[in-house]
Amino acid sequence: MHAGIGSIAKAALGAAFLLCAGIVMPQASESAADRALIVAAIKGDLAGVKRTLKDGATVDVRDNSGRTSLLIATHRDEPAIARLLIEAGANPNIKDNIQDSAFLYAGAEGRNEILKAILDTGKADLASTNRYGGTALIPAAHHGHPETVKILLRTGIDKDHVNNLGWTALLEAVILGDGGKVHTEIVRLLVKAKANVNIADREGVTPLGHAKRRGYAEIAKILMDAGAR
Repeated sequence: MHAGIGSIAKAALGAAFLLCAGIVMPQASESAADRALIVAAIKGDLAGVKRTLKDGATVDVRDNSGRTSLLIATHRDEPAIARLLIEAGANPNIKDNIQDSAFLYAGAEGRNEILKAILDTGKADLASTNRYGGTALIPAAHHGHPETVKILLRTGIDKDHVNNLGWTALLEAVILGDGGKVHTEIVRLLVKAKANVNIADREGVTPLGHAKRRGYAEIAKILMDAGAR
């Protein structure tokens, strides 16, 4: 009896600690193994993730924010945990409450090891979009991740997808970039991959027009050499 009360008290204290730390737990209806999987992923506890999967945790269980353990591992940039979850059948396309998935987040934030592991499964939904209506390529270009852009351009992802703002990856690299070395390289990669250099924004301004307005001479030259107007 006392041992049982002690275990319950410890569990309650553990849950209280996680709540105070801002950690979002799974729904109460989930199993103990499911809840333990989310906690292990949040802590970056590889051994704990292995143990909970062995104990029968549902690999795609979500927390109250809709995040799977794979998305949590992607947020933390934990490739070993992500690979373990992927091998266990985790779905990289499940979106959370703000429309991020492990695949989309890995692309947006340059989590390249995880991104490659996801792509290697052949299960990534290349056409999936985030809350801004953008594919993984668009924020990768915006956030300045040239290696990520390279990885995504080796797939069949739409290089000319237009998001809810009316911008392509090329437009975002110019409009939201700083015109420096990194974003210039991203523009070069997109142009080399045959991205359409003349898709304009909703005001009719092309990537070249934006580059000229901002004084991005090297980017403007790359675009003009590719036939930009």
